[in-house]
Amino acid sequence: MLKVLVLSDTHAPKRWRGVPEALAEPLRRCDLILHAGDVCEPSVLEELSAFAPLHVVLGNNDGDGVASWGAPEMLELELEGVRVAMIHIAGPKQGRGKRMRRQFPAADIVVFGHSHMPVDMVEDGTHLFNPGSPTDPRREPMGSYGWLELSDGELLSHAIHRIPRPLTAAQRRAQV
Repeated sequence: MLKVLVLSDTHAPKRWRGVPEALAEPLRRCDLILHAGDVCEPSVLEELSAFAPLHVVLGNNDGDGVASWGAPEMLELELEGVRVAMIHIAGPKQGRGKRMRRQFPAADIVVFGHSHMPVDMVEDGTHLFNPGSPTDPRREPMGSYGWLELSDGELLSHAIHRIPRPLTAAQRRAQV
C-alpha cells in the first residue's frame, strides 16, 4: 500500500517557516508527497523531499526557482495502478468535475489547490481532491492536508485532516 501526503498552498516564506509541527508525523509515515502548487520557495521542496519522493506542479505564485526544481504546470502519474492528475488551478466550482474530466479523461482522481479550501468529492464522475492549505487556511477555520492510500489499482482511502491553529500568546497566557 502506498501512503501519500497531499499538500498545496504552503506559501513560503510568508506562511511556511519550516515543517509545521502537525505535519511532522504524517511526513514520517508517508511513502510519497504530492504538492499541488503555490510552494513559492524551492527550499520547501528540498525540505519535503528529505522525507519522501515528491511530485509538484506550478502554482500561480511559483516562480523560476520552483519551475527549475522540475515542477510542470500539470502532471499525470500512475501510482499503484491509480491514475492521478495534478494541477494548481481547477477553475470555478461550477462545472469543475466536467472540466477536469475533459482535461484529464483517464484520471481516477484529480488533485488541485489554489482555493485553500479542502475538497474531497466526486462530481460528474470525477474524484476531485484539494487538500486545502496547512499554513494559510484563509476562509477555513483550520489548516489542512490530504492523505491518500493506494494499492493494486484502487484508491483505498482518502481523507482531509484538519490542523488546529496554534494558540496566540494571549490564549496561552489565559490557559495558565
